Amino acid sequence: MRLKALVLTLATMTGLVCAPVAAVANTKNVVEPPDWVKAMPAPAKVDGVGAMAVLNIQYQIQQTGYWCGPAATRIAISAKKSNPPSQATLAQQLPTTTNGTDWIGQVTRVLNMHIGTGWYETKEMPNDPPTQAQRDLLWRDIVLDINNGYAIVANIVAPPNNHPPGYPPYTVWHYFTVIGYDSSDMTVKIADPANFGGNQIYWLTFNQLATLIPPKGYSA
Repeated sequence: MRLKALVLTLATMTGLVCAPVAAVANTKNVVEPPDWVKAMPAPAKVDGVGAMAVLNIQYQIQQTGYWCGPAATRIAISAKKSNPPSQATLAQQLPTTTNGTDWIGQVTRVLNMHIGTGWYETKEMPNDPPTQAQRDLLWRDIVLDINNGYAIVANIVAPPNNHPPGYPPYTVWHYFTVIGYDSSDMTVKIADPANFGGNQIYWLTFNQLATLIPPKGYSA
C-alpha cells in the first residue's frame, strides 16, 4: 500500500472546490439507503479530513450501453486534465468490449498512463458485506484522493434492494466516479455516466457506497 501525505490546505489544490456545508445544505439530496446499510458502523476517523471537498470534473454520459468504464475513467482524468481523451480512445486502451470492462485494474493502469503518475492503485473489496478494515481503507482513500485532487473510479454491483437513484429494477454491474465527500454526514458525491432516470451527479451515504463495491474494487 502506498503512503501518501495528506494535504491539509484544501483551497490550494488544483481542480478542487471546497465549500462550507451551509452553502449547499438546502440543495443537497442524499439517496436513502436500506436500513441494513444505515445500521453499519462508521469507518475509522481520518486525519486531515475537511468539512466538504468536491472536485471540478467534466461530466459525460456514457456513449454506449457498455462504455461505463471508459466514461467513468474520462471523468476521473478530467479532474486533473482539462482535455481528457475521448471515450472511444479510452475504450480501446482499457480495453472495453461489448461485455464491458472486465477488471478495475485496467482502469488503474489507464488513469496512471494519462495523468502521468503512479498515484492510482487497485483496491479489491472481495468481501460482501465489506469488512470494517476494507471500509476504513475506502474512507481513507476517498479523503486522501479527493484532498489531493484525484477522483476515484469504482466498479460496483448494485442489486435491486440497494440501488443508487433511478437504477432499473435488476442487478446492475457498473462503473462510476467518486468526486467528493462531506464528512459532516458521511456522504460521497458521485458522477454517474449511466444517467439512469436523469441522475448524473448525486450524493450517496458512504456506507451505501461501501456496500455497492463488493465483490469488485476501485482505483484510488
